Amino acid sequence: MSAERPCILIVDDEFQIRRFLRISLASQGHDVIEAATGGEGLVRAIGDQPDLVLLDLGLPDIDGFEVLQAIRSQSGVPVMVVSVRASEREKVACLDAGASDYVTKPFGIQEFLARVRAALRSRGATVASGPARPLSIGGLSVDLETRRITLNDEPVRLTPREFSVLTRLAEHPGRVITQTQLLREIWGPVHERDTHYLRIVISRLRQKLGDDPEQPRLIQTEAGVGYRLSAPD
Repeated sequence: MSAERPCILIVDDEFQIRRFLRISLASQGHDVIEAATGGEGLVRAIGDQPDLVLLDLGLPDIDGFEVLQAIRSQSGVPVMVVSVRASEREKVACLDAGASDYVTKPFGIQEFLARVRAALRSRGATVASGPARPLSIGGLSVDLETRRITLNDEPVRLTPREFSVLTRLAEHPGRVITQTQLLREIWGPVHERDTHYLRIVISRLRQKLGDDPEQPRLIQTEAGVGYRLSAPD
C-alpha cells in the first residue's frame, strides 16, 4: 500500500454509484479502480492488489457474497460491503464470511469516508506492525504479544473473559466482529445465542476503560450485529 495514495477498488454495476464514489474518494487523495461485474472485480481484487475493496452484493453475473468468499479465500485485503440489502441476516453473514465492514445504501458520505479511513488504518497497522507492536487507541494500549493492557500507562485489570473479548477485537481493529463469532470462540458453540453474556462483558469493559456507553470512542456497537474496536491512532 502506498502511504500517500492508497488504491481502492469499487465493484458495482451502477455507473452513477461508481462515479459518485470515485469522485468522493479521489477528493480524499485515493487512487480508484473500478469493476462493473463480480468476475471482473475478483480478477482486479487479486491481480491489482488494492488496499481496500468496496463491494456491492447485487452484481449482474455473480452474487457479491460469492465474490466476497472468493476474495477472502485468496487475499487478506479488507472488503467493505456497500449494499441496499439491509437485513441483519445479510450483514451477519457477510461479516462472518470475512467482510471488514458493511455499509447500507443510501449512506451519509462523511460517515462512509470515515469508515474507509478506519479500514485503511486497520490494513496499514496490520501490514506495518505485525504482532509485536502494541495497538494504541487514545490512552489505551493493547499488547497482544505480552498480553498487557494499559490505560494512560496504568495497568488495567481484566477478568479472563473481558481480556479474551478485548484482545479478540484488537486482533482486527476497525473491523466488526459479530456476536456469533465472539460467543462461539470465547464461550463455546453451545452459547452462540447467549448474547446477554457478551453485553455484560462489553459493559464491564467500557466501565474499566472509561468508555462512555452512549458515545463510545473505543468499543463501538453495530446494533444487532457485533462490536468493533476503533482503528489505531
